[in-house]
This record gives sequence, structure tokens and C-alpha cells, in this order.
Amino acid sequence: MTVTRLDLTREQILAFRRQSGALDRRLPPGADSLRRAAWCGLQDSMPRAALLSIHARVEGTSPTAWEHASLVQLWGPRFSVYVVPARDHAVFSLGLLPDDVKGRRRAEDLAARLNAGLRGKRVPHGEAAQAAGVGPANRLRYAAAAGTVLIRWEGARQSTVWTVPRPETDPRDARLELLRRYLHTYGPATPESFARWSGIGPRSSAAAFDALGPELAPVRTPLGDARLLARDEAAVRTAPAPAAPARLLPSGDTYFLLQGTDRELLVPDAGQRGALWTPRVWPGALLVAGEIAGTWRRAGAVLTIQLWRPLTAGERDAVTAEAESLPLPGLRRGLAVHWDT
Repeated sequence: MTVTRLDLTREQILAFRRQSGALDRRLPPGADSLRRAAWCGLQDSMPRAALLSIHARVEGTSPTAWEHASLVQLWGPRFSVYVVPARDHAVFSLGLLPDDVKGRRRAEDLAARLNAGLRGKRVPHGEAAQAAGVGPANRLRYAAAAGTVLIRWEGARQSTVWTVPRPETDPRDARLELLRRYLHTYGPATPESFARWSGIGPRSSAAAFDALGPELAPVRTPLGDARLLARDEAAVRTAPAPAAPARLLPSGDTYFLLQGTDRELLVPDAGQRGALWTPRVWPGALLVAGEIAGTWRRAGAVLTIQLWRPLTAGERDAVTAEAESLPLPGLRRGLAVHWDT
């Protein structure tokens, strides 16, 4: 039987990702929209980056939106800090539980010791490590995959750690749902890209793709062969909606949380890729009319934008309006935009 592959252009793929990621048109306020915004998790390793990712996708985002009761924080893919939907906690924890016996035992033993040591209390990170009998406090992150550990991340200040009951979800089911969400957000994709994003390893990633096989459609992209959720095929074929005038995406935002050759599709120019994906802390990405047009960083009340191309007066106005709308906690005066051309 001959399998027909769908040929997709760069423009089709990026339009699909923007549409599935709610970047072309903001969602209405509410818990359902927050869940969709965090469908594949929102990285928050830079404290409150997840808040700015929500703002790029949901109308009326307040400075406390990341604390909404429908969201929780945990150590998720690649042990990074994530904000995820509370009802989908199992997907981003048990979905990452190691397949090998040694790795699974490490996660579950650490989680059990942490639960016994905390006895229902919420405590600072360092105190939690002592209660669990762990040496370096950062080892606690390995317990997150057991599905019983939640955190409140405060960056340079100590985070708070507590335990919850283990979700009644089979880890295999959680893994497959995590892959579905990854493909809906980052697709088309490959087992290699899912392995890099999730940190589960190439063999486990390939097994998940195989298990999901009937739900997948083969496609050809400018980067080569990949797979897409079959149920998303109609959406990727649909003519794209008008792109938003401007979005300021924070460091580690889902839209550009890519590795390796996957970055070439989003940013074809090698020099610009080096400016966006730096060796240390990434800047934010400036999205103008559906294309990344530069980077940005904020220091206090000054937001500096480094442009990759000239902007029209209308585009600059849109970017300025977007900057002024950012829900920045603790900012006591207006935000000034500095253009670095």
C-alpha cells in the first residue's frame, strides 16, 4: 500500500503553529483559555516568563494570571520549570517517568521520601531536600516525574515545594498524551525532536511515535520527513488567518523552544539564529505579522528591542502598544521602549 505524504511549505507550518498556539488572535479570559495557552506547558525557568507567554495568547492577562487556580507549577520536560494546567498535571509528570528501571526507581524513591519528610507541609526548596535526605537540593527535580511534586518557583529566591496524591493515570497513557500535545503545538515533528524537547531519550521517543502510529500522518517539510497528528491535517491545509500585528514572546516561549535543525525553519538566517538562541540566557523574540523580526530584553522599566529589519511606522506603533500592555509585576512606572537598530 502506497502512503501519500502531504508536502507542506514553511509558511503553512508556521501558520499552523501560530494558530494552534493562539498567537494570531488572543483567546477570551478564563480557565479554558489558560488551559489552551498552556496546552503543551509554558516554560517558566526565567521567573514569570510563563506570565508573558499567557499574555501573548489570552486577553486581559493580569500580573497574577500565572497563579490562577487552574494552573500549577512543576519540574517538567528536561527538568525545567513549567506552568501547566492543573487538570493535566499527570501528562507533564508521569508522561516523563523514565522507562528504565533505574531511572523510574530513582524518581519514585525520591518522591516517597519527600512525601514522608514533608508530611503535608509546604516548605522552601532547601528544607524539602533535607526532609527527603537529599544532598544537592537540585536532585529533588528527579522526583517530579513520579507525579506527586509541585512547586512555586521564585527564581533566585528559594522555591516552595510540596507533595500531592499521585494521579490515577497510567504513565504510558500520559506519555502518549504528552506526544499528542507536542505534535499539536510543534508539529510536524520527528521522534528526534520530541526526544530533545522532552528529555526522555531517543528510544523512548521512538516507541511513543510507534504506539501512536494510527493517529499520525506522514508529511514532508522543508527539513525532511516528519509526522503530524492526522486530526490536524485539515487545519494545516486551511488558509491561514491574518497574523497578529505584534507579539513579545518571552525567553523560552513555546513558539521558539526549538533545538537543532528545527530552528532553521523558524529563522532561516544563521546569524539571526545565533542572536535568538544564545549560549546562555535567551532573549525574547519579537513576532511581527507572523515572522520573528528581532529580539528583546528588559532591564527595569526599559525594554530594548534589537531589530533584524526596518519596521514601518504602523509596525512600530503595534510593537510599542504590545510592550505597554505587558503585565509586569512590580513595575511602578511606565515601560520605555528603546529601539536598537
